[in-house]
Amino acid sequence: MDLLRQHIKQGEVYRRSDLEYYSTAIDRHLARLTKDGTLIKLNQGLYYAPKQSKFGAVPPDDRQVVERFLKDEDFLLVSPNSFNSLGLGLTQLYNTTWVYNHKRKGEFQLNGKTFEFKLKSSFPKNISREYLLIDLLNNLDNLAEDQTQALYKLPNNVRSFNADALMKATQQYGTGKTKRTLKSIVRNLLQHA
Repeated sequence: MDLLRQHIKQGEVYRRSDLEYYSTAIDRHLARLTKDGTLIKLNQGLYYAPKQSKFGAVPPDDRQVVERFLKDEDFLLVSPNSFNSLGLGLTQLYNTTWVYNHKRKGEFQLNGKTFEFKLKSSFPKNISREYLLIDLLNNLDNLAEDQTQALYKLPNNVRSFNADALMKATQQYGTGKTKRTLKSIVRNLLQHA
């Protein structure tokens, strides 16, 4: 058990398989470390060694939790709440984070938070405003928003985006419906310019 304790660093997320090399009775030792507060169980086989601050235990970073859960660094975290920043009159708050990845799909509770894993063939490394707009249009049918209001305000807001980046993001990540919607809006803007 002492060898196991030596390899646990505060602020890190571990899979059971990461720690089993340092213990002869891993399940018993993990249960004991969880009981004494050295580790916090986030999900089955997923543990966090809490880092302490003057206010108490610091929660783990969502990105680190998802990375250890997937055993992969190739994913994108998207909060549907960020669609509210696009200026389309969206106001709903969501209690979930979407995880675009190539490995898993489904809804999982990790560290008391809801993560909805979605299989996507492609997604960018980082979120840009242009990608966020494309993602909103791709998912508009699944959101608890007034779609007509968002689509009504869209033509006026498209001008605030980088046109080249928006068209590139549309081609790379947009669904057929998203491509048709934006193509129609851009065509109307060019005709009335």
